[in-house]
Amino acid sequence: MSQRDISEQIKNLYNVDISDGLVSKIVEKIAPEITAWQNRPLDAVYPFVFMDAIHYKVKENHQYITKAAYVVLGIQMDGRKDILGVWIGENESAKFWMSVMNDLKSRGVKDVYVFCVDGLTGFREAIIAAFPRSQIQRCIIHQIRTSTRYVSYKDIKALMADLKKVYQAINEDEAMNALLEFKEKWQKTYPSCVKSWDDIWDILSTFFAYPAEIRRIIYTTNIIEGLNRQFRKITKNKPSFTSDDSLCRILYLASKNITSHWTVICRNWDLVSNQLSIMFADIETA
Repeated sequence: MSQRDISEQIKNLYNVDISDGLVSKIVEKIAPEITAWQNRPLDAVYPFVFMDAIHYKVKENHQYITKAAYVVLGIQMDGRKDILGVWIGENESAKFWMSVMNDLKSRGVKDVYVFCVDGLTGFREAIIAAFPRSQIQRCIIHQIRTSTRYVSYKDIKALMADLKKVYQAINEDEAMNALLEFKEKWQKTYPSCVKSWDDIWDILSTFFAYPAEIRRIIYTTNIIEGLNRQFRKITKNKPSFTSDDSLCRILYLASKNITSHWTVICRNWDLVSNQLSIMFADIETA
């Protein structure tokens, strides 16, 4: 709510007039709570960590510019979700993501099994530098959307049928064979589409090394996109923010409300947990 909204609500509820200055003082009371939440200790190991960004207009130097709220969501060892933090930034870069990775490490994170990401700039270099043993999975759904953006309507059905053989393959060998066939058929017509799969195949094919139950979790970043949809629902009537702090406040309060309803663990977690314990037996869990 804006300061005016808060003043009007107090007036309507209690017939009391309060100044903008008083509203500001009340709102600022939450700042230490936000700082404590953003700096709270984290678990030593997370099986899966999802990263994504949501964009807002924020006032800076007397003008509104687009900034991103970078959200990091982790799946804990017991299968429960948790928002590990929200960082406000203007430009994506390896340096920015490195600061996020270092923040996670300073708060106690020692290892992450798999980072699941969209096509965020600079994330790969930062992850490798901070968590060299971690694996990276690029969201398949985002990759499909990005790579087929400029494919002609008359070809999209046939191209998608061939592409489906790649990402729905039983194993990586079968997927690689399908990718080679896809490349041979579509290289001349849509070279940028083929190249986008070729260039990052190592982080698109990560999920093939896992059983079906784990593949369903890391195949896409739907988990964190669902969180961002809830953020948008809460902020939809707020087209812009007066500062980074005002954006942080609303996202923090939204996070508290959202996570209070997260009581269900990931589907088939007992099975997933047993599979992870075998596949990552060399990594500490405490």
